[in-house]
Order: sequence, then C-alpha cells, then structure tokens
Amino acid sequence: LGVRVEASRLTSMAAAVGLTAVATAAVGPIAFVALAAPQLAARLTRSVQVPLGTGALMGAALMVACDLLTQRLPMTVHVPIGLMTGLVGGCYLLWLVTRSRSI
Repeated sequence: LGVRVEASRLTSMAAAVGLTAVATAAVGPIAFVALAAPQLAARLTRSVQVPLGTGALMGAALMVACDLLTQRLPMTVHVPIGLMTGLVGGCYLLWLVTRSRSI
C-alpha cells in the first residue's frame, strides 16, 4: 500500500546489524554461547531439533555459569567473561572431538 519494501528491508537490516555490533562491542566476543547452547540443549533433551526457547535458556544458563566461575576464582586477577566462555567452549569442543567417532 505504497510502502517501499526494498527500502524498508534494507533499513531494518542495517538497524539489526548496527544493534548487533553495539551489543558485541559492549559485551565482547561471546560467540561460543551461540554455537554451543543449541547443541547442548539438543543433547540434554535428546531431540533432533532444538526449539528456540530451550536453546535460549541453555545460553542464559551457560552465561550465568561462566559469570559465576569468573567471580568465584581464587585469584585476585579480574578475568573477562569472554575469556571464561572461550575456556569453557574449548573444553567442550575437545570433549566433542574426543567423543566423535567420524572424523
């Protein structure tokens, strides 16, 4: 009804990319959560497809667990949460590689 669809699509894409860039710049690179949370949720629920809600809850639980680990370390050094999620993600990846039989 008179709305330019392509212009609206490009504007909304630019806004989404900009908001994602701002969130990543504010929090830091925590890409492990987006990659591992759905896989962990699928393994825990033993389903082939992971619903969006279950993956989101698993991602939130992973972030809370990594944040608690960084706060409760016996060191007096401040560890960024991005580093802790990288360590947890690396351990999870090593576990997956050692358990996988088809490499």
